[in-house]
Amino acid sequence: MMNSIDEAPNAQDHSTPTPTAVLLGKWMALLLSPFFVLFLVPLVLYVLVIPVMPLMEPDEARYALIPQYMNQAGDYITPHLKGVAYLEKPPLAYWATALFFKTFGENAFAARLFAGLSAWGCILLVYNMGLYFYDRKTGIYSAAVLSVSLLLFALGRINILDMPLTLFLCLAIWCGFRFFQSPGMAGKKWLYGFYGFSALAFLTKGVIGVVLPPAVIVLWLLWSRRLRDILRIFTPVGILLFAFPVGTWLFMVQRANPDFFWFFFIHEHFLRYTTKIHERVEPFWYYLPVVLFGITPWWAYLSQALMGLHRRNIKVFNREEIRLFAVWICFIFLFFSLSSSKLASYIAPVMLPLAVLIGRVFASYEDQGGDRFAICPPGYVACEEGDKTALWTLAPAVVQSLALGGLMFVPLFVREYQEIGPPGGSWLWLGIPLIEAVAILFIPEILRKRANTCWFASVYILFAIYLVSLLFPLSHYLTPGKSALDVVRAIRVNVPADAVVYQYRSNMYGIDFYTGRSTSIVEDLGELKFGADRIDPQERERRFPTEEEFVRSVKGGAGATTARTNSFAVTEGKGHVETMRRSFPEASIVWDNRKFYLLALPQYSPVDSY
Repeated sequence: MMNSIDEAPNAQDHSTPTPTAVLLGKWMALLLSPFFVLFLVPLVLYVLVIPVMPLMEPDEARYALIPQYMNQAGDYITPHLKGVAYLEKPPLAYWATALFFKTFGENAFAARLFAGLSAWGCILLVYNMGLYFYDRKTGIYSAAVLSVSLLLFALGRINILDMPLTLFLCLAIWCGFRFFQSPGMAGKKWLYGFYGFSALAFLTKGVIGVVLPPAVIVLWLLWSRRLRDILRIFTPVGILLFAFPVGTWLFMVQRANPDFFWFFFIHEHFLRYTTKIHERVEPFWYYLPVVLFGITPWWAYLSQALMGLHRRNIKVFNREEIRLFAVWICFIFLFFSLSSSKLASYIAPVMLPLAVLIGRVFASYEDQGGDRFAICPPGYVACEEGDKTALWTLAPAVVQSLALGGLMFVPLFVREYQEIGPPGGSWLWLGIPLIEAVAILFIPEILRKRANTCWFASVYILFAIYLVSLLFPLSHYLTPGKSALDVVRAIRVNVPADAVVYQYRSNMYGIDFYTGRSTSIVEDLGELKFGADRIDPQERERRFPTEEEFVRSVKGGAGATTARTNSFAVTEGKGHVETMRRSFPEASIVWDNRKFYLLALPQYSPVDSY
């Protein structure tokens, strides 16, 4: 080990903090206070800025349209999508969103609020996990790590089911662990919490809620050589607590939809996991880069912190934490890696234990004053043995900042984005995230030299600002191609209130959600097929016509001669426009944004009928 810098000639005295270090320390302590980490920053990231972007297609708009229909029809048992039964997922998230719609109106804010509050709940849970295993500082650092991690930020502001599912799954696992850690296992509230949150997880996304929590707890007990304790997880009150809400909904929805059990349990769970029926096939290692991407920006600083702790031979973790988190992370990672259907959002439950582990590493690292010797002070020939290694540990931070800044240059080279132009007509909107990306590279290192322990808080707050500043250019560039909002604006301007609107070989749920119109879908049923096949044939032809039925409906009869324009069609791509014009040569484009097209169709008054 090297000698202290204080032993070298002309070394700077680190024993007495400089006034600058004291001032910086006070500011950083404020930024890492419970008020900032547990309230203010989550409030901004997961509540206040969630309406910046419009609802994206298809998932966000789908999960907004379902609760909108619930409120309109008053049917809170069978979820409906475009007026037909949609039984792929249970209704808990729809119920919550329907309530928010009644409270805040039908808008993007209300649609995303359940996901945002669930992300906030995960942050509070991680704080309590770090506090339980170690101390308040570890809890705060763990919450800070999670709150600005890229995967949580993305999922916490998207109206999909994975963020609420993550919260309930992790709460169930944590409650199960706390029950077995309670004195004499007398903490029944934890056991009831295990069952209750498992029920909420089931009602959010199905069978996964009753598979993952028990599996993690049982495997942890086996590793801990507590085989006899496994049977203690079964309790009549807990089983009733799970069975009553879950069983009630299953009974009621099955009574209303006789083939629900087969579709829900076999098609949407067993076949989704074991076959390629949903066409979401990815390689076994798919989640490795997803997790690495998901813990941005923290992965870039881990090597530096771990090297610093290793040089000081500091023990960071305790045995109980490692056993629980190893099972938690590895089982869920393996479970979804073996699945034939993979989406990046599925792996979110591993982010919470990872955040605690990373938060513990950084808290311990700063407890030791950071790595004062990562770069030799000016005027010194040599530093600590291994300082060359410390230099390479800075490389990930450099790569990360270049990548974060490089995102801002993408619009300059992609033709689609070049045509859209800069947000607000000014490149300044792209310059702000770029400045933040550069600041994340330099400011933490500058603070490390001046105050030793301020770098973590600086990364935390700088990346939070980066994420917020990124939303505005993202909204500008994604809205035309990933949202129905541009089309909705065009419909409001160009389509009369009594006109019929078709979606030709495309399906944007946001059109129905934002306009309140019920559009007909031509030749693009997809996930609507199950519900569409179970309605009256005449109603199906009207709402989900085939190509032939669509043409017949618009023309109205074989001998039609005069035309009047009161039917419109929305489609994606020029190819579909040309296909439509084969049947309707007189169709005219009334609006387009180079991706989506709105056409006025001639409505024939038939002389002869079919």
